[in-house]
Amino acid sequence: MTSIKPLFFSAPFVPPKPTKHKQRVGYHTAKKKIMTINSQNQQIEIYDRSKEVKEFDDSKIGVKGLVDSGITTIPRFFVHPPESFPSITTHPNPSDDHHRKEIPIIDLSFVHSHRRTIIIDEIKEASRNWGFFQILNHGVPTDVLDRTISSIKAFNEQSNEIKSKYYGREMGKGIAFSTNFDLFQSKAASWRDTLQMKTGPTPPHFDHIPEICRRELLEWDQQVQLLGETLMGLLSEGLGLEKDKLKEMSCLDSRLMVAHYYPYCPEPERTVGLKSHSDPGVLTVLLQDEIGGLQVKNGEDWIDVKPCSGALVINIGDLLQMISNDEYKSVEHQVVANPFREPRVSSGVFFNPSKREDSYGPLPELVSAEKPAIYKQFTLTDFMRQFFSKELEGKAIDYFKL
Repeated sequence: MTSIKPLFFSAPFVPPKPTKHKQRVGYHTAKKKIMTINSQNQQIEIYDRSKEVKEFDDSKIGVKGLVDSGITTIPRFFVHPPESFPSITTHPNPSDDHHRKEIPIIDLSFVHSHRRTIIIDEIKEASRNWGFFQILNHGVPTDVLDRTISSIKAFNEQSNEIKSKYYGREMGKGIAFSTNFDLFQSKAASWRDTLQMKTGPTPPHFDHIPEICRRELLEWDQQVQLLGETLMGLLSEGLGLEKDKLKEMSCLDSRLMVAHYYPYCPEPERTVGLKSHSDPGVLTVLLQDEIGGLQVKNGEDWIDVKPCSGALVINIGDLLQMISNDEYKSVEHQVVANPFREPRVSSGVFFNPSKREDSYGPLPELVSAEKPAIYKQFTLTDFMRQFFSKELEGKAIDYFKL
């Protein structure tokens, strides 16, 4: 593993150790410094990022464990450079409602009625201009949404002894709990813990899913699968294709669920909850709680995605942008570090094709002399290899442009 040049200097990571009297174990407890002497006979601290990241990962305590230990300074490998924090503009002129920027909210109440064409047009415009929209009256019961959030929160707030049994980076059993899937590749880590689970085409063995959230996550996935079919049909028709086109391409079959937990951060101005990125797949359905923190890039502005009771957030993935020949857009989004004592909880389900060796790229129906293909043909295996060869930040999509 290659050591990455540090961005900032601070204390090295030492996993907190349990104490007999439950006293708070600070981040600086029992810290050790590695020193060297430069040519001017001055002591300089050497930062071994790889070593510190490995120590943290091996501790299996996650970010929540750091917070519970009572730290007041975040570990150095979570610190992001100042230039990674763009100025956030919720809307250009707060006093001018006409210019207010908010992602579209679309009501699906009458999706199977005469209003279907109107809804298709609304989704088409949102997918072209934003790459994001929220949906209401989507058919997923409110109690399913509430139970999903509560069960994710309950899982993360168990003892480290229980959670550590699930901690790991291998998905051999179809489920894993960890801090940042790209922890060892990224220049700076993000302040969150994640339980991820492959739910389609084959879910993990029932007993491998943590009991405290098992039934809730499986029910959430079942509901999202039904909603996904509706959304794929609307998106297909928005492109002028047959309703089942994306379904026939197996875009509903492969699903990955992530359950994010963003605990309180003592230094939210120095790190992020989720760094700026676009999703690699076809479509993402996101459930977020009321805490907020998700932001979407629109032009040069970063827009807050305000929590809306009962709503789900939908966004276009890189694959759908390429399949649609840029008719739909996959856009950058991020989550700020949580400054509140109450944790932020969310769950996203990513839809991907299951036919890994089929050829993907702009659909022939969407290519013409007036709008030639923007991307080359590729297999899903090629695309995912390119995506995982880099850290989360940045877009793999650029590699496939003609």
